[in-house]
Amino acid sequence: MAGTVTRQSINAEAARAAIEAAEAQARAIGVNMVIAVVDESGTLKAFSRMDGAPLLSVEIAKDKAYTAVAFGMPTDAWFDFIKEDPPLLHGITKTPRLIVFGGGYPLKAGGQVIGGIGVSGGHYSHDMQVAQAGVAAVEALVS
Repeated sequence: MAGTVTRQSINAEAARAAIEAAEAQARAIGVNMVIAVVDESGTLKAFSRMDGAPLLSVEIAKDKAYTAVAFGMPTDAWFDFIKEDPPLLHGITKTPRLIVFGGGYPLKAGGQVIGGIGVSGGHYSHDMQVAQAGVAAVEALVS
């Protein structure tokens, strides 16, 4: 239809699969995490705060998922993208909801961003490991 755009979006089944896989990985490494999955527009689709996960991690996980879907790139890629550009480094980091450290990934199907996952609760390297488990679960469903 002229004047319209069709976009794919993560469904509830895939969002729940991402949460379950991420929780399983968090348990395996012994860190209680907050896991957020958003749809292609950045709206929360699925969420989990594991028992004992830090309260501050609730908003960070949601913002990591939002950042990943908003730009279609992992949050850990942001720092390398901006570190050598002082105006961008000092300006973009004041953007609400932008996270520039690891733990957020876009979720894709057929090369198109269908959602994002954000994880918080440990060191960002742990957050990345847990989020990647969620990414793998979605990829297994949509491939």
